[in-house]
Amino acid sequence: MKLILVRHGESEGNVKHVINDDPMRAVALTERGRAQAVAAAERLQGIRFTHAYVSEFTRARQTAAILLRQHGLVPVVDARLNERISGMDGLHVDVFNDLVREDYLHTKPPGGESFLEQMARIRSFLDEISHRHPDGIVLVVSHENPIVAALTLKSTTPESACLQKLDNCESVVLDWP
Repeated sequence: MKLILVRHGESEGNVKHVINDDPMRAVALTERGRAQAVAAAERLQGIRFTHAYVSEFTRARQTAAILLRQHGLVPVVDARLNERISGMDGLHVDVFNDLVREDYLHTKPPGGESFLEQMARIRSFLDEISHRHPDGIVLVVSHENPIVAALTLKSTTPESACLQKLDNCESVVLDWP
């Protein structure tokens, strides 16, 4: 199965540097984020997606809607694609970054999950959809952390792979398994 993983466009939370890991708190795309999604749709227009999945978050669903306008697909919402649970919704991102800086893979914030736990969540998603769509070309619209978790699962150096950064609406191609 071939996956095209796309990070959502710029959101209001990105601009304010505020954590949003609660899908019930709607954080929308900015104008720039919508423009990024349109540009990503143009870059990906030649790909014939067979299936599409998206996280529960508003910004990811808005991005997916723009990416899929010309594909006739309705994305399946899957909570396993949600942002890493930090237990710090509404706080500045520096609070989380300061906490996990020493050991990004293993640190588990109170009320949150470790990066390793997020990787297990992403692995279950990837294994399930590869079983469902072994020959599929699957669009996945998610967040930086879950996409980096997927990339880290394929890496032989997880300690450094987990530290990768993705721009808004950046896409990566991943073959799974």
